[in-house]
Amino acid sequence: MRLTASLPLPRQPSSVTRARQVLDTLLSLTEASDDYRAALNLMITEACTNAVLHSQPDSTLTVTITIDAARCTIVVGNRGDNVDRGKLTADPPDPLAQSGRGLPLIAALADSATFATTQPGHVLLSITKALP
Repeated sequence: MRLTASLPLPRQPSSVTRARQVLDTLLSLTEASDDYRAALNLMITEACTNAVLHSQPDSTLTVTITIDAARCTIVVGNRGDNVDRGKLTADPPDPLAQSGRGLPLIAALADSATFATTQPGHVLLSITKALP
C-alpha cells in the first residue's frame, strides 16, 4: 500500500495542526505503533513550526507525506533562504534556552533528515523514518 497527501498550507500556526492531523489520519490506515506515530507527529510539528516561524511573510507551506510498506517520508517546503544545515547535526541547546531544539530533535528521531534548495528562495526539509 502507498499513501500520499500533498498540502499547500497558509503560513499560520493553525497549519501545524492541520499537517499533524493529516499525518495522523494517514497513519491510522497503517499498522504503525503508537510510539512510531508519536515520533512522526513530533517531527512534523517541529518541521512545520520552523517553516511558519522562519519562512518569508507571504509564503505558503507545502507539506507532502508519503507512506509505503517500508517508510514514512515527510517533506516540508517554504520560501526562505537562511537555512542553517548544521543545526540538523548540532547538539541540543542549553536546557534554559527558549528555542533551538526542533532541528536537533528531528535529526535524533528520524532515520534521515536533510535540507535541499530545489529552486532559488525555496527550501525543503525532507524527513524519513523506516516503519518498524
